[in-house]
Amino acid sequence: MKRKHHDLEVWRESMDVVTDCYRLSADFPGAERYGLSSQIRRAAVSTPANIAEGAARQTTKEFIQFLYIARASLVELETPIEIARRLSFCGADTDLDERLDRLFAKLNKLLSSLKNRLKVPA
Repeated sequence: MKRKHHDLEVWRESMDVVTDCYRLSADFPGAERYGLSSQIRRAAVSTPANIAEGAARQTTKEFIQFLYIARASLVELETPIEIARRLSFCGADTDLDERLDRLFAKLNKLLSSLKNRLKVPA
């Protein structure tokens, strides 16, 4: 059964980020299984999960709140990725960086659109 969030470009693209992050962290040292690898994967998964949960809510106001959480998870994701790079667990992945930037911008655009929808004309 197709759900509302399946139609959202931000959800589909955030799912691609999850796939990228799992691939990125797959070759991390075994000692990082419960460290950076886990942190990257949890933050990545949190983004589309919150978009989906928000889309299933009853009101636009609730949806907006979950999009803020999704956006925060996306920002959170950048830190453990940068730490992994500094520790040489992975190289610079400009494609992932660009994907994160595009997704952040699209989340902001969706948030703005939904917030404008809530405004009551004077």
